[in-house]
Amino acid sequence: MILHTRLVKVVILAALTSVLLGNGCTTDYVTGKRTFSLVSESQEIAMGKEADPQIVAEYGLYKNQKLASYVDDLGQSLAKKSHRPQLEYTFRVLDSPVVNAFALPGGYVYVTRGILAHFNSEDELAGVLGHEIGHVTARHSAEQISRAQLAGLGLGLGSLISEEFRKFADVAGAGLGLLFLKFSREQESESDVLGVEYSSKLGYDAHKMAGFFRTLKGMRDEGGQGLPSFLSTHPDPGDREVRVHQLADDWQSKALYRPLKREKYHYVQKINGIVYGDDPQQGYFENQTFYHPKLRFKFPVPANWTPVNTPARVQMTPPDKKAAIQLTLGKSANPQQEADDFAAKNEATVKRRVSTTVHGFPATVLQTSVMDGDKELRVLSYFILKDQKVYIFHGFTTAELYGDYFPVFTQVMSGFDELQDHAALNKKPSVLRIEQAPKSGDLATVLGALGVDQDMWLELALLNGMTLSDRVQKGEWVKIVKN
Repeated sequence: MILHTRLVKVVILAALTSVLLGNGCTTDYVTGKRTFSLVSESQEIAMGKEADPQIVAEYGLYKNQKLASYVDDLGQSLAKKSHRPQLEYTFRVLDSPVVNAFALPGGYVYVTRGILAHFNSEDELAGVLGHEIGHVTARHSAEQISRAQLAGLGLGLGSLISEEFRKFADVAGAGLGLLFLKFSREQESESDVLGVEYSSKLGYDAHKMAGFFRTLKGMRDEGGQGLPSFLSTHPDPGDREVRVHQLADDWQSKALYRPLKREKYHYVQKINGIVYGDDPQQGYFENQTFYHPKLRFKFPVPANWTPVNTPARVQMTPPDKKAAIQLTLGKSANPQQEADDFAAKNEATVKRRVSTTVHGFPATVLQTSVMDGDKELRVLSYFILKDQKVYIFHGFTTAELYGDYFPVFTQVMSGFDELQDHAALNKKPSVLRIEQAPKSGDLATVLGALGVDQDMWLELALLNGMTLSDRVQKGEWVKIVKN
């Protein structure tokens, strides 16, 4: 994981001071014992507080206040049952199709709309929120930071681009590497225990949490949109389902357990109409072109390059990751000023500077050289003014490879143009709908009766937490996806 540069320096300085003074210990809130840590509670809270707005800016919040309030209310109820109820918790729904939930140090917990679409009961949501709260209460992020610093390993980042290019991706300075933290199996086991405990204390059925982990195993999702998937950040500790079922049995055998009464379809009605998959209005890739209907622009995408789109940036890399192209929005409406700011910020040597137009839009083009230690990096940048916004392209690679990639960089950046195609401008997202089975039968039969294309059946079986052979009674609600 990686933190904002200034915050890293503060944390390391304070940590080293604590070690020198022999004070590198904090309380384990779960066990009550003293434990070694290079990160104090105040520093832990500061990390989350600084990273939260950057994560929101990068991935965006899902614009459904009722759903956001529902998740927050449930999360706050679970937090009150945790080992650190005094923390100020924040629960957010990110506008990402990727199936994931994660927590930052200090009480910040996130779920994606992608994972919400795959839950089939409030019990599952409660179990996963409890699991993430468990990471916070057990201070797992702080433990990982401490181990990395103590080992002199630094803080690594799971990025699509190579190490030498990260300074240009504005990722290293955004605190977003916290999302790529991979917990240990021991930490995952502990969070499973805590997730069962916290949700069971509210009367939820933690057996459903185990069922959701089974659904996750059946998914092929490996992440996207720059965000990792649940399985990539939450490694299976082994026999997870069996263990969670055992923990659920243990809690439900206690006299204090009081099953919460909920109407069977209480949860799925909450997510009826949620956007499923990518939202094309926020930008989409099709036929080697990136389209952004909301901002009305398009540009070509190189063949075989891996594209990633988030609200903050579009990023593309070739298979060998020896180059990258990135598009972001500038802070001003002045291309020349943005070009000056880029050169100054990166202490770049300007090799060539041209004022031109790109399909009628005023633009400034820079070719620069930037030293990263003893390595020279070359960057081609286009700063294009459209609708009082400056669109900033950077294509970067090593000096040795710049000549090879220059034509590709130029093709993409000079291909930026107004989006006028009516069909592209009005492309709508797919949404999840809850519909009643018109007749009894297995899930495959019911999906067929609902007019669902057979190519979607396996995906919808996972979405419903079922197999295609599972029995569905007439009138039962099932999830389908509609355009």
